[in-house]
Amino acid sequence: MVERGGEVAEHIAELCAALRTAESSGPHVVGITGAPGAGKSTLVGRLLQALVERGATPGVLAVDPSSPLTGGAILGDRVRMTDVDHVAFIRSFATRGHAGGLALAIPGAVRVLEAAGFDPVVIETVGVGQVEVEIAATADTTVVVVTPGMGDAVQANKAGLLEVGDVFVVNKADRPGASDARRDLELMLELSHVSGAEGDRRPPIVMTDSLD
Repeated sequence: MVERGGEVAEHIAELCAALRTAESSGPHVVGITGAPGAGKSTLVGRLLQALVERGATPGVLAVDPSSPLTGGAILGDRVRMTDVDHVAFIRSFATRGHAGGLALAIPGAVRVLEAAGFDPVVIETVGVGQVEVEIAATADTTVVVVTPGMGDAVQANKAGLLEVGDVFVVNKADRPGASDARRDLELMLELSHVSGAEGDRRPPIVMTDSLD
């Protein structure tokens, strides 16, 4: 109903706002973004497993691209999360032609998950290109996933993701070129003068193999 928009979605938003207590700071929203094929869905699945083991109640909003011809979407991201779909809430959304890497209904869906008590909320964007940085306005923490040998570090720089990323993940780190990808990221972060609230903080770079 939230995805459809309209009057019903507005009523749901009002209800969610009423259910939120003054003491509630809301769930921590984590955005996972990166190029197509970077392993975002598999990484999200492993992240969910770790969160559940720590006693968290995570919710996932996975965004898939819509076909420019038919308007349909496969909504296949959750296929890679079958190991955790019994312990975490997972909902897929189609972009429906919306640019930016997200679906228009995502902010409303975050409010619904907040009212339902899910924390953290993990948002997986579509495979991003060079302008999709909308996730940074929605997430508290933006995780940018790159892989060796795909030039993702360069693409991230073009896309402006170096400016919005809070954590950078070199996924599939068992592949050749992983060290080069990390070095490229470190160089680009240095050249871009990416900093946090502390002034000179550099976002951490984490090496992962989400299949292990």
